[in-house]
Amino acid sequence: MEPEGTIVFTTVGLPHFGFDVFSVAVPGDPGAAVTELTERRHTDGVSVNYNAQFADEDGDAVVFVSERTGSARLFLSRPGRTEPEPVPGFPESLFHDRPIVRDGRLYFVSAHERQSEPFKSWAAVYSTGVEGGEGPVRLTPTGAVDFSPALDRAGELVAVASYGFRRWGGDFRELDTEIAVFPVADPARRRVVAAAAAGWPSWGGGAAAAPPRLYFHRRAEDGWWSVYEADLGGGGAAARRVTPPGVHAFTPAAAGDGRRIAVATRRKGRRHRHIEIYDLESGEFVPVTERINPNLHHYNPFFSRGSNRLGYHRFRGEGSPGDRVVPNLHPVASPAEAQTLTLLRANGTFPSFSPDGDLIAVNGDFLASPGLSIVRSDGSRRWIAIREPALFATAWSPRERGVIFTSVGPIFETAKATVRIARVEFDPGELDGRDDGELLASARVTVLTRPEAGNDAFPSCSPDGRWVVFRSGRSGHKNLYVVDAARGEGEGDGVRRLTQGEWVDTMPSWSPRGDLIAFSSNRHDPTNPDGFGVYLVGPDGAGLRRVRVASGDVDRERINHVAFSGDGEWLVFTANLGGVNGEPVAGPNQFQPYGELYTCRLDGSGLRRLTCNAFEDGTPAWHPRRLSVGPAAPAGEPLRGEFDI
Repeated sequence: MEPEGTIVFTTVGLPHFGFDVFSVAVPGDPGAAVTELTERRHTDGVSVNYNAQFADEDGDAVVFVSERTGSARLFLSRPGRTEPEPVPGFPESLFHDRPIVRDGRLYFVSAHERQSEPFKSWAAVYSTGVEGGEGPVRLTPTGAVDFSPALDRAGELVAVASYGFRRWGGDFRELDTEIAVFPVADPARRRVVAAAAAGWPSWGGGAAAAPPRLYFHRRAEDGWWSVYEADLGGGGAAARRVTPPGVHAFTPAAAGDGRRIAVATRRKGRRHRHIEIYDLESGEFVPVTERINPNLHHYNPFFSRGSNRLGYHRFRGEGSPGDRVVPNLHPVASPAEAQTLTLLRANGTFPSFSPDGDLIAVNGDFLASPGLSIVRSDGSRRWIAIREPALFATAWSPRERGVIFTSVGPIFETAKATVRIARVEFDPGELDGRDDGELLASARVTVLTRPEAGNDAFPSCSPDGRWVVFRSGRSGHKNLYVVDAARGEGEGDGVRRLTQGEWVDTMPSWSPRGDLIAFSSNRHDPTNPDGFGVYLVGPDGAGLRRVRVASGDVDRERINHVAFSGDGEWLVFTANLGGVNGEPVAGPNQFQPYGELYTCRLDGSGLRRLTCNAFEDGTPAWHPRRLSVGPAAPAGEPLRGEFDI
């Protein structure tokens, strides 16, 4: 039987980005003071729009990535048109990135062709005609992994950040990619021009007789992200560092005159990421966006062909035309192999469904208020159950519509930190009498575990509503325990130990059939704090077994946030099986940008990838009903562009 129902989950940061693509005119003299610049907005304020390039000579049209259809797809915005038009890609792909339009052709990244082994990204570079006609052509060799394509000014050479045929090594703060170059006409003739953690290539201009210049970024040995110039003359010289230490400079875009590069910078004592122009001859930086929007982050610069305009993306600003709301729930495109599932992205963390599926409980963003909210599952309304922050991991009682369990205390702490399991009760009848965003007067909190017991977190309720399984550090190690769902542990007689060992057992989920508890653990290698697999155990502690998901190299699995399907036949979880799809340094912070949602049967078979993007997806919950978000304008909180950079 196919997996069915609705999965609601969280994506780190994305609902709050509110990105649009902008550009400014570039002063003719690179050393001239930038005293007044007028921004032009190229995108329409719908959803999240980013990673653009100019699509014409004059810097009027842009091709960009947008999340407006529920996945990352490519669009073209032209002057005089109110809406962008979709450009050719792969309808079955959930991830497109880094588009380039040149001479009627589109070059881009897609991640839809499955690799033959786990721990390899599906990202590859393709080319197709802008107006359609012929189908897309894969430029990346089968089995290889390429990101961040750049096309030289003649349209003959492509440079990429590439893993080659290597598997992903777990790197994500700085990728261990190399810069490879190949002719468009013969992609098999690849050569590596810069190795050792090199990324985001950009072709420079210059004299016609001179070898083309290729710039890229990497973190230098002194710790500063810097721009380098690769040696393309065939002499084998090491890459030359271009930007100085003392400032982080990344995601370079080279101007066509061979004299300037635009970079995103982070400077000591300054909170925001800004776009600056670096003069290759004088060695001076010229600030651009800091003089226009000093209190906004700006990302990933790009020049027009004539170098007369400089583009980037940023938060569109409160009150700007376009989307102004972070939706309570947002539909996400389902993959072709999982059309029996509805995917919803929640504004909040650790969602869980009420028994009938009409309501969803969500926590705030760890330290943010409110700590616990209740949302209608059509996304139309939201109420506050607990205003205080520092709550995480919700679990609805399967038997009581007005009972939710959660953890109270700091997340990501040691075994002995004070975190407690709490029971939150409220009157569901109060919801209809309360306005959107109001605090529920009936909500009350009962703490079920003792504060001196240590780090008690991640509750999940038994199908009969009598017991709660949770993770506790009371022994000095994080293992699983079961506590009475109504009266708590009392003097100790209301709690019993389920697992035991000098490792981490965490994030349990009780099957709706009652016979199994799924959880994440590194018990197979307690010395590895990053390696977590899925395990199943009976409520009495019997029948412990591992669900092996990654064929061939299960000890590299990092699988968390496991949950059961409504019929208890399938598991959903977040995992690192597909590596990363882009360069994380190019966007706002993602704690685990390799985290994607997958589902499989209880024996590990039938593995299916549900999400594919450049962000971290996690904390899924599964309800057997197919739910849908209402067709009206989305309800939610104001969009303020608040996210972790």
